[in-house]
Amino acid sequence: MDRFRLAGIYSVLSKNLADREDLYLVGSVEEQRLFLCEADRVIETYPASTSRLGVGIREDSLKTPPGLHRVCEKIGSGAPPGRIFRDRRDTGTDWDGVSREDNLILTRILRLEGLEEGINRGPGVDSRERCIYIHGTNREDLVGTPFTHGCLTLRNTDMTDLFERVPEGTLLYIDPPALIVAGKPCRNIHFTGIFGTGMSALAQYLRFEGIGVSGSDRLLESEDTAPMRRSLEGLGCVIASQDGTGVTDDTDVLCVSTAIEETNPDIAAARARGVPVIHRSDLLASIIASRRTVAVAGTSGKSTVTAMIFEFLSACGKSPSLVSGAPLVRLEAQGLIGNAYSGGSDLLVVEADESDGTLVKYSPAIAVVLNISKDHKDIDEIRGLFATLISRSAWTATNADDPLLVTLPATLRFGCDNTASWHPDGEELQGTSVRLTRGDIDYHLPLPGDHNLENLRAALCVCEHIGCDAETLAGAVRGFRGVARRFSITQTRQGITVVDDFAHNPAKISAAVTAARGLAGRIIAVYQPHGFGPTRFLRNEYIAAFRSLFRESDSLYLLPIYYAGGTAQKDISSQDIIDGLSPVPFHSEAVQDRKQLLERLSADAKQGDCIMVMGARDPSLPALVRKIIEMFEGPF
Repeated sequence: MDRFRLAGIYSVLSKNLADREDLYLVGSVEEQRLFLCEADRVIETYPASTSRLGVGIREDSLKTPPGLHRVCEKIGSGAPPGRIFRDRRDTGTDWDGVSREDNLILTRILRLEGLEEGINRGPGVDSRERCIYIHGTNREDLVGTPFTHGCLTLRNTDMTDLFERVPEGTLLYIDPPALIVAGKPCRNIHFTGIFGTGMSALAQYLRFEGIGVSGSDRLLESEDTAPMRRSLEGLGCVIASQDGTGVTDDTDVLCVSTAIEETNPDIAAARARGVPVIHRSDLLASIIASRRTVAVAGTSGKSTVTAMIFEFLSACGKSPSLVSGAPLVRLEAQGLIGNAYSGGSDLLVVEADESDGTLVKYSPAIAVVLNISKDHKDIDEIRGLFATLISRSAWTATNADDPLLVTLPATLRFGCDNTASWHPDGEELQGTSVRLTRGDIDYHLPLPGDHNLENLRAALCVCEHIGCDAETLAGAVRGFRGVARRFSITQTRQGITVVDDFAHNPAKISAAVTAARGLAGRIIAVYQPHGFGPTRFLRNEYIAAFRSLFRESDSLYLLPIYYAGGTAQKDISSQDIIDGLSPVPFHSEAVQDRKQLLERLSADAKQGDCIMVMGARDPSLPALVRKIIEMFEGPF
């Protein structure tokens, strides 16, 4: 093992050693070796094997868990080399020295207990409960290559030797392979703006893979981001102030997003230390290239379709991983942040965002493109981005019902009728749900709106391509929990329906409001524009959409534009959109702040109305929705 790598591991382990001179173990997945160490030197090296599937944290993944462990139990003292153990019990039978049946547990067992909560300790990831051991094997011919079901295996004579040399309680660090980013091996990555949706997803995913993660954020002390901070720190992420101090000698790469200015102190600290600065898209591109990746693109519906494909593949036993732009309700219910997951297979489902043009760097195994509309860029530019993604993908599915997509090549086209190569036999809108039939199978999705039929077509055609069973898929569709802030419906005791939705461009607002018409006769829309540049770019489209969507009895309230950071020319306001609307038959108003908004809603909303809160990125929007719900939960 490289002495610098060992020194880094020892500096971490030494904090957990009772005595800095105590023996400890390092299992290198990259080298397929187990090292017996003292202080910062190796005193013995054993050829070893880890999982044939690589590193992973989930139970039933059959992958080797990364990170810090301890030997919690020693089993087999005095047994002869080659003795067979089952369920940690001595069978009294010895290996014949010839049999090559699947990786028997032989000679001795060092049972391992994970010490990192959320990574190798706790529900769903616990190394002890997963029965992760160091043990001897009947496949000595394979030792030194990855072939196990998650354990570390040694040759039997080496296992006997190690067993005698290490006491119970000995620490073991399972060192995962470095992630290659821009040609550089990386084991420790710092994220500037780590609380952002895209950045937090990558941070979690890398921690699940055993990579060291640190990060900073300008909203470090905000109450709105406190749950995110606690969750990330619970995974072992080191959270620092955004003053450059989080970039250390151990930092291999600094990861930034488009919202981070060149003048940020973290960037200055990285430049001073010679630490490479990369865009998050370059990091994601490296991850995509390392997996059998499904990339979901389109100007609308990406998060929902990403969630559908992930959940449907999971239900069908495909065990995918996830990097998403929004939290999945099902994952949140498991105590996770919800926008990242580590599965047991090489399948990875990612949301491919076109807003900054960086998706042209991705080369996925499968790409699905949902639609094209003016959003952060002009339509022609967006079409060009998707064309590049398609050209870099091995298999593609595009929406046959989108006139701008039909001119682009595709392996398969999904659509609503038989002009598409993949199409349903029938479809139906049913108030708060949609139904699709294909063959003899009925797919009933508990989400409203024609746009969700489009989303369902995309997800089903991809899952069919991957080999999912139709009956199992139908059950997964019925049980789909959805995505946080994607048309989340709450019915208050005062008979007012509150819908929370991420809609943040005219096309998405139109889809959300159209779907809400099935819930109530009157719509009270609350919208927070996202970013000064996007609002300026889409001003005319907002005005046209609002004029066409709302009826005389409806109301529209615009909150002040949300500023996400970065360099921005603040030369437009929500009032400019309201001024451009006038005159319209419905009530429209730019409110000064949330206090004024709540006053307006309290006076305006009546039983049977639907209040829609729409907007993106602002972490405080869920709190606003909760306040609105609470306001209408009391007596009439």
